[in-house]
Amino acid sequence: MRQFSLATAAFLLSAVPAFADSAPVIALTHIRVIDGTGAPPMEDVTLVMQSGRILAVGKGISVPGRARILDRSGDTVLPGLISDHSHVGQYESVVAGPQFYTRATIISELEQYRRYGVTTVTALGNNAPDVFDPLRRDAHAGKTPADLFGVDQGIGVPKGAPPVNVTADQLFRPRTAEEARHDVNIMADEGSDLVKIWVDDFDGSLPVKMAPDIISAVVDESHKRNLRVAAHIHDLDDAEHVVAAGVDILAHGIRDKPVPPALIEKLKSGQIWYIATLELDEASTAWAEHSPWTQTAFTLAGLSTPLLRQVSDPVWRQKHMTGKQADFARASLAMNLQNLKTLYDAGVKIGFGTDSGAMPLRVPGVAEHRELALTVQAGVPALAAIHIATQNAADLLHLSDRGVIAAGRRADLLVVSGNPAVAIGDADRIVETWENGTVTTTRP
Repeated sequence: MRQFSLATAAFLLSAVPAFADSAPVIALTHIRVIDGTGAPPMEDVTLVMQSGRILAVGKGISVPGRARILDRSGDTVLPGLISDHSHVGQYESVVAGPQFYTRATIISELEQYRRYGVTTVTALGNNAPDVFDPLRRDAHAGKTPADLFGVDQGIGVPKGAPPVNVTADQLFRPRTAEEARHDVNIMADEGSDLVKIWVDDFDGSLPVKMAPDIISAVVDESHKRNLRVAAHIHDLDDAEHVVAAGVDILAHGIRDKPVPPALIEKLKSGQIWYIATLELDEASTAWAEHSPWTQTAFTLAGLSTPLLRQVSDPVWRQKHMTGKQADFARASLAMNLQNLKTLYDAGVKIGFGTDSGAMPLRVPGVAEHRELALTVQAGVPALAAIHIATQNAADLLHLSDRGVIAAGRRADLLVVSGNPAVAIGDADRIVETWENGTVTTTRP
């Protein structure tokens, strides 16, 4: 995507009547801009967009007389949030199962993502191509509430990970390296954006892990087809093994031990992306504990009635607040927070994701806002957290048309009250979202 300087953009804008189509021109005026690059906010700025693209942004912009002007004094605009790790069509209300992998269910989920300012969603595996592939094409054409990328099927383990209820068309479980290569080629032919492998044994709850020869075959064949591989991991040992095998993305944070310097150097030298998914473990206990953030109107608006009833039930709450799984989740989150700060300080490439949509407690949209707050809690500055969730997240997906507010980019925008560069919680004070230039004014 060609980049324009502010001066060039202003010139183009002044000539809008001569070259633009008949689509309306919209100007957000007197707005604070957090552009996604990590740069300090720009105050009292004008942003002009048309036909799903940003025409110009800056001070002293000449707005065409026919533009629709929206005064946003006191508000902040930032790029729409981009999820590098979510799932779609895996449950409805509080029930999970393959029967929910339908176009209608996924569209409803994308609507919720957009309401919460998540304008690009990556469904990282367990996708049925007959439903997912045409839906992804429609998303790229602007026919769905949010844009959609993802992994067709994915590579799991016979009698192992992932321990989810999916049908044969949603996941491959190869038994040999030859089968693994065959499955990768099917995914490549379907147009999968990435390849996903599930490596670990879910805290010893599964009898086997993915065999090294399967991992090597998947990585080698994927790279031959110009596809990158994202690995589901939990433990340091598994992370070290998949990094040595050449994976491109760690799809979850390392949550059992501190990340050692040797692995940090390998992540940096190999330009390997790291997605912490902090909210994954927090969600395991926070709803049962009634953590303050779970009780806000902003959060509760994202819950179905059955889910709200479940997380309010005293018996359910007691069961999920105590025991081995709860303790494991809390310990995993604590280590994940520590490792994220270590890797951020070291300059490792950090993506943005939550595993939202994989199960009811990881609520689409809500989870992404919690991930922002947890990233700041880990010790990452608020502006940097926003940068991770916008420009970095776009870079992980090799998308150069979004993630930054600049002339020529997609008009994927999140408008909020206050200044999330100062208080990250202000990102929850949503005024409106813009997906490819289309506004959603329904607040969560």
